[in-house]
Amino acid sequence: MTDRDCIFCKIAAGEIPSATVYEDADFRVILDLGPASRGHALILPKNHYKDLCELDESVAARVLPLAGKLGAAMKRALGCAGFNVVQNNGTAAGQTVFHFHVHVIPRYEGGPEMVAWKPGKADPEELAAVSSSIQKELEL
Repeated sequence: MTDRDCIFCKIAAGEIPSATVYEDADFRVILDLGPASRGHALILPKNHYKDLCELDESVAARVLPLAGKLGAAMKRALGCAGFNVVQNNGTAAGQTVFHFHVHVIPRYEGGPEMVAWKPGKADPEELAAVSSSIQKELEL
């Protein structure tokens, strides 16, 4: 199932040209037009899922292994020292296109700092309260 108004559905279907790195029956991997670094790629499922919460489990099971293979290929082909695998859910988390996708971002020695945060502090009582709240809502 696709969304006719979704730009990533159109790219994944090949209706909009892209620099395609990989394609199979379920995914198209493209280079990002606004890259965080040289070689920044997006893994796009061909079916439309708004975010991780809507993602089909069989598709989800294939995303992380694909990201790992892509990152390993980037290290060999581009000489990057590492890579980040990033997936945003919701506007507050930085999601701008509401079609599930995964960023694979090559990282180069001496390159800019990205995908970083300063660790905060939480006391044991707060951790226990937060853990309990999440456990009550978790449906596995």
